[in-house]
Parts: sequence; C-alpha cells; structure tokens
Amino acid sequence: MTLPAGERGATRIADRVVAKIASQAAREALRGAGVGAGVRGAAVRGASASASGEDEIGPPYADVTVHDDVVRVRVAVELGYPSDIGAQCGAVRRRIAERVKALAGMDVPEVAVTVERLHSVHTGTAGRERVR
Repeated sequence: MTLPAGERGATRIADRVVAKIASQAAREALRGAGVGAGVRGAAVRGASASASGEDEIGPPYADVTVHDDVVRVRVAVELGYPSDIGAQCGAVRRRIAERVKALAGMDVPEVAVTVERLHSVHTGTAGRERVR
C-alpha cells in the first residue's frame, strides 16, 4: 500500500550539517583557486608551517540560517595575498550554492563571504633568525 506524499513523513537536515557542507564547499573552491594545503604561502591550520616559512591559513568556517528549503550562509575565510580576492570570494559563493543545492536540495539565495585574514607570501620568516 502506498501512502500519499503528505502522510509519508519528511526528512529534516540539521543546520549544522548544512554548515559543514558549506564549509567543505568553500574549502574546495579555495583549493581550486590555489589556496589550501600544499600551496606556497597557504597551509591548513593545525598543520605545521613548512621550513620555507609558509603562513598557516585556517579552514573556512560557515554559519547558516535555514528556513524551509532556503539557506542563507555566512562564511569566514582566510586568503593568501597578493591574489584576486574578488575572484576567490566569487568562487566560494558559487561553489557553496551549487554543493548545498546538490547535496541537501536547498536553495541558497545569499552567501556572505567575510575575509578574516590575509596571509602575505612576502612576510615569511624562512632563513631569517631572530635578532639578538
């Protein structure tokens, strides 16, 4: 016996799951733009900086507001500098919207990207000792 759609129940995706999807999507977008583990001037937080003096760039952090099947995302990122900051933020917005739609089936009309920190490749401390 098949029940009508309204009587079968519903699947609810927790806000924290949507936030994790958004964080991972931002990470993927930044890796595609050349920011992430293994890229000069950008190491994932928690990994030690390399002997070449790479800055540690922290992973993106997302906060979401879900209402029905609509998600508003706020994501904080750290970026390498010099770089095309606008292009990287645009890539993050697009990737979050497409991944949340594909994985959670929710629309994302708004993604606010906050750049919390810029890491300059020119301020590494490789080969320099502290002055005594």
